[in-house]
Amino acid sequence: MNPITVADYEALAREKLTETAWDHYAGGAEDERTVADNCLAFRHIKLRPRVLVDVGKRDLTTEVLGQPIALPVLLGPTTYQRLAHADAEIASARAAAAAGTIFVVPTEGHYSVRAIAAAAPGPLWFQLYTFGDRESIAQFVSGAEQTGCRALVVTVTAFYEPRRERHLRRPLHLPPDLRLGTLEEAGLVAAGSLEEPAMLPLTWLDIAWLRSITRMPIVLKGIMTGEDAALAVEHGVDAIVVSNHGGRQVDGTLATIEALPEIVERVGSRIEILLDGGVRRGTDVLKALALGAKAVLIARPYLWGLAASGEEGVRGVLDMLRDEIDCAMAQLGRPDIKSINSTMVDLR
Repeated sequence: MNPITVADYEALAREKLTETAWDHYAGGAEDERTVADNCLAFRHIKLRPRVLVDVGKRDLTTEVLGQPIALPVLLGPTTYQRLAHADAEIASARAAAAAGTIFVVPTEGHYSVRAIAAAAPGPLWFQLYTFGDRESIAQFVSGAEQTGCRALVVTVTAFYEPRRERHLRRPLHLPPDLRLGTLEEAGLVAAGSLEEPAMLPLTWLDIAWLRSITRMPIVLKGIMTGEDAALAVEHGVDAIVVSNHGGRQVDGTLATIEALPEIVERVGSRIEILLDGGVRRGTDVLKALALGAKAVLIARPYLWGLAASGEEGVRGVLDMLRDEIDCAMAQLGRPDIKSINSTMVDLR
């Protein structure tokens, strides 16, 4: 198959992945309704095209936390990328660099932060899972900062184990060649061990502590309400990601694109807002931007590209989204990213 849509890459990935690896990437909590709703909610938002606008040249560039990027799509953090391809995070980071965007390095990466930074020339952010105690967390943060990561993405939705029924029926089996390179580098697991330490649940009181140990901008990933967005602003956070963890932690929440307007109304002028969850088309990206997001993060789509053909597949997914965004901007009469606003969409 010559893939021409993200869905085509999904089909190719399903053919290549083991059953349990597919379950890990595709699955979610309980009935997995939120997994589906994240995608479906975009379909209910209608576009309002403008005509007779000079869109002979389109500019997809923007910036996030002062970092220029070539398109408003980042590669979000995902665990166990080695299940998809031997090059894992290195392939993904190289593809992000080639596309001119940001790769968010996961805590549970096969390769360490240093190995990824050495192999990929593009900008990196570091996603923090709070394994161990404050001392080990500080080591994570310090190591990421010393390696040149430009932001700290604190995932705030995964301190407690979810009920993922796919795994209850068919447990995930990690291959012996998978490693936890970042955890090994921090001395939290022995070489080759897949036994992760317990995670330290954070509260708002811990955000000030994180702020005190790093110069990196802090991004909270997992904000779904205006109340928590306001608290993030009060605690000096630099950006938030509207995210329900891809529907993987709790079923029955709002889709992220449904939660976005409330959050933008509450804090949109005071903090940078990003969104993940359900993005499958270039028009999905533009809908999120129209409703107030600065950019989006993708996860499952680039994992499908990684599984299909490694770095080339991840590049293919990003190129595909770039082409779709560019085409849609031409059809909608929007010559650049700054021209995209709420007048482009209808929520009725």
